[in-house]
Amino acid sequence: MGYKEAYEAWAADPCMFWAQAAEALDWIKPPQTVLDDSRAPIFAWYPDGVMNTCWNAVDRHVEAGRGRQAAIIYDSPVTATKRTITYAELLAQVARLGGALRSRGVEKGDRVVIYMPMVPEALIAMLACARIGAVHSVVFGGFAAHELAVRIDDAKPKAIIAGSCGIEPGRVVPYKPLLDGAIQQAGHKPEFCAIFQREQQPAELGERDVEWFAFQRGVEPAECVPVSGDEPLYILYTSGTTGQPKGVPRPSAGHAVALCWTMKNIYDIDPGDVCWTASDVGWVVGHSYICYAPLLHGATTVLFEGKPVGTPDAGTFWRVISEHGVKVLFTAPTAFRAIKRVDPKGEFIRKHDLNCLKYLFLAGERADPDTIHWAQDMLGVPVIDHWWQTETGWTIAGNPMGLEPLPVKVGSACVPMPGYDLRILGEDGHELPRGELGAIAIKLPMPPGCLQTLWQAEERYRDSYLKRFSGSYDTSDAGIIDEDGYVYVMARTDDVINVAGHRLSTGAIEEVLSALPDVAECAVIGVADELKGQLPMGFLCLNCGVDRPQEEIVEEAIAQVRSQIGPVAAFKLACVVERLPKTRSGKILRGTMAKISDGEEFKMPATIDDPAILEEIQDAVERLGYGDSRDHETRP
Repeated sequence: MGYKEAYEAWAADPCMFWAQAAEALDWIKPPQTVLDDSRAPIFAWYPDGVMNTCWNAVDRHVEAGRGRQAAIIYDSPVTATKRTITYAELLAQVARLGGALRSRGVEKGDRVVIYMPMVPEALIAMLACARIGAVHSVVFGGFAAHELAVRIDDAKPKAIIAGSCGIEPGRVVPYKPLLDGAIQQAGHKPEFCAIFQREQQPAELGERDVEWFAFQRGVEPAECVPVSGDEPLYILYTSGTTGQPKGVPRPSAGHAVALCWTMKNIYDIDPGDVCWTASDVGWVVGHSYICYAPLLHGATTVLFEGKPVGTPDAGTFWRVISEHGVKVLFTAPTAFRAIKRVDPKGEFIRKHDLNCLKYLFLAGERADPDTIHWAQDMLGVPVIDHWWQTETGWTIAGNPMGLEPLPVKVGSACVPMPGYDLRILGEDGHELPRGELGAIAIKLPMPPGCLQTLWQAEERYRDSYLKRFSGSYDTSDAGIIDEDGYVYVMARTDDVINVAGHRLSTGAIEEVLSALPDVAECAVIGVADELKGQLPMGFLCLNCGVDRPQEEIVEEAIAQVRSQIGPVAAFKLACVVERLPKTRSGKILRGTMAKISDGEEFKMPATIDDPAILEEIQDAVERLGYGDSRDHETRP
């Protein structure tokens, strides 16, 4: 079945399509109701089905005789450690931890916060919670105490599982003081904290704490607990640095069905293949494609600890791929822009045998055409930009390599996947013609695995996602759909700027700037202007070794934008910066940069044509770029 046939089959009978997809799982009680729409616009997939995600991700592969196959390959250059865990070994460790949690009173439906570095024990903790029906909430390891505290207060966990520290290139990050500070700040107190002690910095344990191995000693391994299809597997928070955090609960059955379907149909991964998602389990990408999807499908997942770019050198990506036989690499465009910046000629790539690599998938930010062309030229494999969100948990628009490789249009996230009815809407909610820029919305219901509400905040879910466009989910992204049905995600809705009445996408300007030979990466934001309302301003990071005068490069950038987009863009503000401010997941903090230009960091005049003001903005962005972005977070 090709893409067109699959999409038409879904559109003709969504329930039949997703009922057939559900047959890939083991069910304790197969669902009789595929979609419950009795509370629309609040929907539920497979509500009367009963299953267990851990069974489907671990036990069934062992039962099928594949216990000796590698489930997890752990590669940690920051600790000089490599380790392979088979499915049989994973089963034993998960069952033992599940039994330990159960022995301390953790029951089905209880929440468990996981605050761990990128170690196999993080995945073991997630699966152990799934095994006993507890709801895990992973918080990115090393996040500040306040961010952890607001999540503790919202999820109200019975227990917290944490590492004593995280390891980053050149430094050790103590987690235990952050955890203690968070518990002190939080109104809710967990009953106990299980601490995984790392030799690089063991933590001093308090009265509430139990040590990871001692905690599990002598316990009865846990069996898998039956879980209803609409019960949450986990809660993942998309924000929370201020105010009430926004928790996305992932329904168990829909999540497993959707992720299983994607592995072959989108990523062309078969059981036994090795896939590497270069992300962190603290983000949705790590939940979906480091942990659950590969294991549900019976593949081997690479768990990497460290920063692949520059640790220990620009060849780390290629060393991992070659050494472990990686078939599919999934990472962020930011990573490849960084590689291209330090190794523009691909000298490190040629040192490794990459014949095993068949596909490169990019997501997290819009992949600029220059980066895609560079990766295609250097790797000789399809480079697939695809688009999805924390809220969806899997691809909204992409190129389904397992169904049918479609022609690549650079700059596009390709086409909607089965399950997603995409519309481009104007401010009044009416659908816009093909090729016009507008808000991207998804007609309800969303497919299995997607956000159906917020954790204990249904009204906030309605207000945040459903209120703007009746009958549709507001993605908060802006873009176009061309005549061939290809989707171009151009910017966050907030990043569409209004220049003298003309709506412009900052992504389109960034595309022009990133194509300049000296530019490694860039960001464009809208800044206030008394005459035109807003003006675009560009920030340019240059490739290593560029020695041309910066003024010359800026003039070239301005001329190129005026040439390719036109005078309507009014692009005349640009500067070179050494580094752009980013989140821990590698996303550029455009919103924070825009706040600087809006005067939240310092008093702004009516117009910013004054060179002194431009220099002040440039200095502020530089300071952010070198700061610790641990306290910032955005949608992965």
